[in-house]
Amino acid sequence: MADIYVSKPFVRKEEKQEENVSLDEKEDLTKKKGPIPFRERKSLDFNPIASFAFLPKEVDFETKNRDEKIVLLLRRHPITNLRWIFLAILMSLAPLLLAKFPIIDFLPSNFRFVAILGWYMITLAFVFENFLSWFFNVNIVTDERIVDIDFVNLIYKEISDADIDKIQDVTVKVGGVAQTMFNYGDVYIQTASEKPRFEFLSIPKPEDVAKILQELRDEEKREELEGRVN
Repeated sequence: MADIYVSKPFVRKEEKQEENVSLDEKEDLTKKKGPIPFRERKSLDFNPIASFAFLPKEVDFETKNRDEKIVLLLRRHPITNLRWIFLAILMSLAPLLLAKFPIIDFLPSNFRFVAILGWYMITLAFVFENFLSWFFNVNIVTDERIVDIDFVNLIYKEISDADIDKIQDVTVKVGGVAQTMFNYGDVYIQTASEKPRFEFLSIPKPEDVAKILQELRDEEKREELEGRVN
């Protein structure tokens, strides 16, 4: 399994001077400097329909601050779409199956054509609505906060966020054969913000998401101790 923490190498000027240093000395230097902050890591190429994107390049959202860097962009695991995709296939095949049973034969041929066309338009609308719901319902983790975007329809959506330092507890829940086999589950985030609980549901690699959140919390604490401000 690919390690999500592996990215294109980020090399500091100081690190270029340490190429001939022994391994023990390198470990000591790493401990002193600490891990590279997320905002200093290089962004990676982004697949627009990915359900798990680590440090995605050229991704933006409405409330994003200018110096804010997106660390994770999450959607529900693609396998969760199988239910409505299967139903859409059945709906598209329904007119062919009903052709064997003369249910609407009493209608004139023109009306039958309109009825079938209307059914396929309903099917297309069903597919379009479910795809938009999956595509635009996203959870975002930046170097400063977590953001939950709930897309209801084309004219209504709800955006909630909480600062990283307001996170109090992170719980990972993976249950069932499908979630275990395909490595997806739920991440529940307890915060001290106006919205006390964030739910990242059916997302891929939930354990890795929890680890990244913990790393961001540790990074935030180090910045507070060092008196650095984002």
